[in-house]
Amino acid sequence: MKLKVCGMKYQENMSAVAALQPDYLGFIFYEKSPRNFDGKIPKLPTEIKKTGVFVDEPLNQVVLKIAKYGLKAIQLHGNESPEYCKALKEVELSLPIVENGIEVGFEPYNFEVWKVFSIKDQFDFEILQPYEGIVEYFLFDTKGKEKGGNGYTFDWSVLNNYPSKTPFILSGGIGLDEVEKVKEILKTDLPIYAIDVNSKFETAPGLKNIEELKIFKEELNRMREG
Repeated sequence: MKLKVCGMKYQENMSAVAALQPDYLGFIFYEKSPRNFDGKIPKLPTEIKKTGVFVDEPLNQVVLKIAKYGLKAIQLHGNESPEYCKALKEVELSLPIVENGIEVGFEPYNFEVWKVFSIKDQFDFEILQPYEGIVEYFLFDTKGKEKGGNGYTFDWSVLNNYPSKTPFILSGGIGLDEVEKVKEILKTDLPIYAIDVNSKFETAPGLKNIEELKIFKEELNRMREG
């Protein structure tokens, strides 16, 4: 079970969250979001995957952000089509291979593509079919006024009808109060890949409460071990 902490904005806070060793750190590249990111990312442990969150962004702009920030996962939060996702997957990027300070070649630069779908109390899972085999993961969050960060959960029982083998990320209003709910859903056979947290762990938009995140991470670790 992976953990993603999304909506990072401030350098010192990023470093503090990174010390907790989440699997993913999310950066929102969407100007309408109070967590919109346009700064510098401090050096992070290589095992933490930097995730870029985009909403109907032109493909070339996404690619530029991948290259600029070293993004290893792309979370598509708008109305991106299967064709858009496929085109993004087919983008060829490479990194220089350096030995003893000398560039000796290039290696492919790979990144994950996630597609987000928002749920309230019902969902038509047939919508997922055209994306099967293109994106690595689906992400389900709460349908609300904002594109994420609405602060409340959707009805997780809707996921009992999930028909796919594609793993998914569970998101939307998950905080310490939802620990027992998370434990229960992890007992099912659903292919849950990760838990995504954001606004429920904030003292202000983009500023995470480290102590509360630490408690949640410890609970999640216990769930993994159990």
